[in-house]
Amino acid sequence: MELKIEARNVELRKSWQDKIEEEKEKIVRLYANYVLHLRASIEATTHHKEGGFEIKLIATVPNDTVVVVRRGESVRPLLIEAFDVLTGNLKEILRKKRKTVKQSEADFEGEKVGIIRKISPHESYGFITASDEREIYFHENALKNIAMEALSEGDSVVFGETIGDKGPQASWVRQTR
Repeated sequence: MELKIEARNVELRKSWQDKIEEEKEKIVRLYANYVLHLRASIEATTHHKEGGFEIKLIATVPNDTVVVVRRGESVRPLLIEAFDVLTGNLKEILRKKRKTVKQSEADFEGEKVGIIRKISPHESYGFITASDEREIYFHENALKNIAMEALSEGDSVVFGETIGDKGPQASWVRQTR
């Protein structure tokens, strides 16, 4: 994850920088490969009603940006609060994303197991032999988290089954781990 730290109208203290680095490491542990970029800015404000400082955290994640702003008198507690809010926001985004994925897979009649029997990557389709020996057609568009070229005959897969124009077909296909 790329990190950028900025300070405006105030000199960046080593203790603040260390705290930001520490909080960044927590985010990396919790959300590895999810947060792409993080920017933290500390600004001394001149407006007395806003407090002495404004902390702004901007995290870039796939298809979204999370912004957290906190104002107050002391930088360190503001950093802790801002990072806590950011962590909560990231957790909520991932929860919603997982719920959406589970819901879309729950729409199918259930998960079945099979073996790739024939694959035609140039024509973008293949056939799975289901555990009950039936032949199930699948199209490249049904593949989840794998490319057609990465599949081979004999690979074990799980899939959702539906009835297509010409018989049983896979509505989604995922390689087993």
